Amino acid sequence: MIDFGFDKIALIGAVALIVIGPEKLPRVARTVGHFLGKAQRYVADVKAEVNRSIELEELKKMKTEFEDAARNVEQSVHDEVSATRSELDTTWQGMAGSPTLPEASGQHEGLKPPPPEYKHPKKKWRVKVGATPRWYKQRHGVRSHAQSGAARVARFRPRGGRA
Repeated sequence: MIDFGFDKIALIGAVALIVIGPEKLPRVARTVGHFLGKAQRYVADVKAEVNRSIELEELKKMKTEFEDAARNVEQSVHDEVSATRSELDTTWQGMAGSPTLPEASGQHEGLKPPPPEYKHPKKKWRVKVGATPRWYKQRHGVRSHAQSGAARVARFRPRGGRA
């Protein structure tokens, strides 16, 4: 970048004062400052955009690395599962041919039958049932349902006409 020292800036200021004049110099200085501010903002925006693009490239690179690592882990797990499955199948086939199994030797007496399947009792388990029978409560006037005050007044109001 251009290197301006104090002496060069003083020389430019003196020339500008002579060429432009003392009346127009403040307005020209303000305009030059305005343009310099715009240029600085533009340079800062370009720098920020370049930094964002660099960060985006780095994130894309990290994403591909993570995806590759995930694929490698998935492949290794799949290989281990298939190897274990093949070992289990060979062991199972080897045991099926041997006479030590209860089915092959006829030893069904020692085996227990599987437990019975769960069956729901079909009870209304949400309904709370009291120990006192309903007929006893009805005979002795025990309230089984809550009523509002207005409903009780209406229930016990005499039915006859007014006197």
